[in-house]
Amino acid sequence: MSDKKEPAAAPGDGLRSVRTTTLFKAVNFELYVKPNLVIMGLGITAFCGCLAYITYMRNKYESQGYYSAVQEDGKEEFVKRKSKWDD
Repeated sequence: MSDKKEPAAAPGDGLRSVRTTTLFKAVNFELYVKPNLVIMGLGITAFCGCLAYITYMRNKYESQGYYSAVQEDGKEEFVKRKSKWDD
């Protein structure tokens, strides 16, 4: 008979001190590992880069005279502005 004593929960332990199943820990892996600042920084940089690219492309099309129009089926499309004087 072996007596395994679990360490007492200390303030700041968070979810690591809660008794759960192995399946819960496998599915919610990010709750039980320490944050990796390098990976987090790379992710934030990639996300901000994507947002900057989308903003750049939208401004580029709008400066060329395009605007976003929603079609009847709900699809968004960039359409060139037309003037009544162009006829």
